[in-house]
Amino acid sequence: MGDWLLIDPETRSMARILDRISVFKRPAPGDERRVQLIAANVDTLFIITSCDQDFNVARIERYLVLARDVSVRPVVVLTKADLSSSSEQFVEGARALQPGLQVELINGRDPKSVARLGDYCCAGETVALVGSSGVGKSTLVGTLTGSDRIATQAVRASDGKGLHTTTVRQMYRLGQGPEAGGWLVDTPGMRELRMSEVSLGVAEVFDDILALTLACRFSNCTHRDEPGCAVRAAIAEEAISLTRFERWRKLASEDGVNSSAAAVRRSRAAKGGKRR
Repeated sequence: MGDWLLIDPETRSMARILDRISVFKRPAPGDERRVQLIAANVDTLFIITSCDQDFNVARIERYLVLARDVSVRPVVVLTKADLSSSSEQFVEGARALQPGLQVELINGRDPKSVARLGDYCCAGETVALVGSSGVGKSTLVGTLTGSDRIATQAVRASDGKGLHTTTVRQMYRLGQGPEAGGWLVDTPGMRELRMSEVSLGVAEVFDDILALTLACRFSNCTHRDEPGCAVRAAIAEEAISLTRFERWRKLASEDGVNSSAAAVRRSRAAKGGKRR
């Protein structure tokens, strides 16, 4: 979803698909042999999370890696500000993930509160929304589009998790006629996001740790117990946190494994094509 097409004005048939400027993808759930495309030609990624139990630093970082890897602007949108007495703590927690990260705190049901997101959704811009079920994506889309026909569902009070209101990807046009703005791409709630071939995104989101690895005494340092490890020294001095380091290690390892598997799939596919 999100591809731009050239249409023949006389026949109204498709002439060709324009080259994509960006594409979000992930290993297909339940089938590692396939890749699932999430959205294409996205300019801004709204990473939606709510000011409650859903707020998860590791998950937000995964979306940041996904955005940075394809040079898409990420914006963390914190919803349900009206239901939280400590919303500023969530804002500070999100901003601490990366210098200069844009964070917006909103009440998704209040048009005045949501209006500040309009600058990201101007004419010619495509904004994709990602986040877990129950964080208010459908409510936000309804407010941005001015529609009351978009279904929403309540979350469980016990754990704050929501049901899957959006089960397929949908695209919405903002405004009508001369006032028309950009496009919104709403995606199904994804509580777990596996990634593949996003080494550039990992490097950008964790550039501070990557810089430290280059200062280690040994080029093959595992950052466990080797002498002269700059990463361990930084952790000991509290320049970086151990939890952030462990998140980087996990993401880098996952990307390495999944990227190797993807390379094997491409190699097998190429060999199969030659046999034909």
